[in-house]
Amino acid sequence: MNSQVNNIQNIVAVVIGRNEGQRLITCLDSLLGCVLHIVYVDSGSSDQSVQEAKNRNIGCVSLDMSIPFTAARARNEGVKYLLQHASGFKYIQFIDGDCEIDFLWIDKAHVFLNENTEYAAVCGRRRERYPQYSIYNQLCDIEWNTPIGDALACGGDALIRADAFQQVEGYREDLIAGEEPEMCFRLRRLAWKVYRLDAEMTLHDAAMTQFSQWWRRAKRAGYAYAGSCYLHGRSAEKFKVKQVMSIITWAFLMPVFIVLLSLQSFLFLFLFTIFPIQVFRLMIKEVPYLTSYKNSFFYALSNVVSKFPQFIGLMKFVVNNYQGRQATLIEYK
Repeated sequence: MNSQVNNIQNIVAVVIGRNEGQRLITCLDSLLGCVLHIVYVDSGSSDQSVQEAKNRNIGCVSLDMSIPFTAARARNEGVKYLLQHASGFKYIQFIDGDCEIDFLWIDKAHVFLNENTEYAAVCGRRRERYPQYSIYNQLCDIEWNTPIGDALACGGDALIRADAFQQVEGYREDLIAGEEPEMCFRLRRLAWKVYRLDAEMTLHDAAMTQFSQWWRRAKRAGYAYAGSCYLHGRSAEKFKVKQVMSIITWAFLMPVFIVLLSLQSFLFLFLFTIFPIQVFRLMIKEVPYLTSYKNSFFYALSNVVSKFPQFIGLMKFVVNNYQGRQATLIEYK
């Protein structure tokens, strides 16, 4: 009980969302009574999101619609609001509006950061609420199951030390995706550490039921990899260089090379079998961890096929960067 009281005294929460409906209501209700102050940052919702937050006496920030929306910008605006309307907090729980926080999470995360002062951020297990509804939801659930222990980054749901967050000036607002790993990179450069606890953290509702949604999400990932690599690829860590090179190799260099060879002889088209071979190789590798041949197959297939929408996203970044254009959100919902 005393631990819970201490949490309320020094933890605040930033919730971001857009047209999340019942998902947002569930998210807000799961936070009530767990933290000192909650702010909801809305990115142009046309539903009752803002009113639902106000009905719960939760602070609200509506982003200026004349400036492109990004999750990074929304989270930063939430922190600015809290710095003006709350005091004495040490930790910030960030959570997306389509998530529900586990009732034990904040206490566990709070204890960890209190006892481990070298860590700036801690995250736990994010799960999909309805993995059985579609293979795309199932793939998200697999993606969320990151290794336990010291980590390079956390996702959108995490408890972050307020002074560390301010030290790196928060998230980069011009990133349309991948802002969390990028901020964690800057934290780690300043000798801060990130940890993934073996604890339930949030339930997420991806609500992905169509291939087109999965495709757009993968395209957004490619854009994020390219943007992060552009910013920090020359660092000693070569941030996101490996991911970018993998995308370029599998989605561009290899297909082009095979096609050029096939101009000499159609027999070289047989080299395209390297793609199903790669799927099979990854499937066998993941079976011990995913405990199902079906999940392993779709996970492997997703890893290979996603290189193509990721390449499109990567090229979109290159074009936008060359033309000096501000990126706009690539939404899958």
